[in-house]
Amino acid sequence: MNIEDDARRAESDDFANALRDAINAKPVTLSWLQRQLKARGNRVSMATLSYWRSGARRPEGVQSLAALSDIEELLGLDVGALSRLLRSTNRTGPLGPNQFPIEEEELELAVIEAFRALGAPYPDTSRELTTHSVTDVGADGNIASSITRSIVQSTVGTITAIPFLEINPGVRTPAPELAAVSGGTIAARYSHPDGEVHGVLFELDVPLTAPETAMVEWSVEYPPDYPQTRDTGHAVAQKARELLVWTRFHPDAIPDWCEEHVETPDGVTVTPLPPPRGTSVHLVRRAFGPGALSLHWGYGPREDQPG
Repeated sequence: MNIEDDARRAESDDFANALRDAINAKPVTLSWLQRQLKARGNRVSMATLSYWRSGARRPEGVQSLAALSDIEELLGLDVGALSRLLRSTNRTGPLGPNQFPIEEEELELAVIEAFRALGAPYPDTSRELTTHSVTDVGADGNIASSITRSIVQSTVGTITAIPFLEINPGVRTPAPELAAVSGGTIAARYSHPDGEVHGVLFELDVPLTAPETAMVEWSVEYPPDYPQTRDTGHAVAQKARELLVWTRFHPDAIPDWCEEHVETPDGVTVTPLPPPRGTSVHLVRRAFGPGALSLHWGYGPREDQPG
């Protein structure tokens, strides 16, 4: 056995010891852990969990790493407490295609130009494992601001920055104010001439080497002259473990109707939703992407229905 094999085994032992200690400290059984993972959409076998705990194998590949993120949460550990012990693995396994999540060629070209202007490679080599997007709607019924929190992962090599974009197909808008909240700083800004794509380059506090993860948070403020916008959502270019779109309405602007829109490479699905029972509506998908998940709303009868 060479030095590289020795180092790999040592790291595998460190991971196995940490996992075993966390399971015993909870305390829970592997059977319980496997059931909880299955409920979250991660189908990991009892045999695999047993291998991980014993050190005979270690998590590799995107599905295993997504399950590992859930295990950390289920065992009450800090984000990355287990995955950082695997940092010598410089790959994430097969991810599937990195696809532009909206089926519009001209818009994708505008996005490619935005990436180039921001100094970012296209397609992006980072991946959103879990994203929670929260939008506040003002008294006029239009979007006012949003804040997004995401666990991001490097899938290839080392990344130091991630581009984040605001995309409005077919609508020219003034540039919204995107700001870093946590996990990094804004290194560059860009607005495409067509006004449909605006973005920033989010420089990470700490570089990420695959398959390392980090928590980042950014906000968006929409200016007073922003066009009437009564929809909000989030798009991912690769499969995400969880995507949450939470829309909070001003008490004076509760909509009369809402629709869920799901756009994937297979097409667009529109699902009418019941009127909000309170002041917010949330949409959630697990193992979702590539694609876009969004909420649309309005006041009075829908335009496509008789009044």
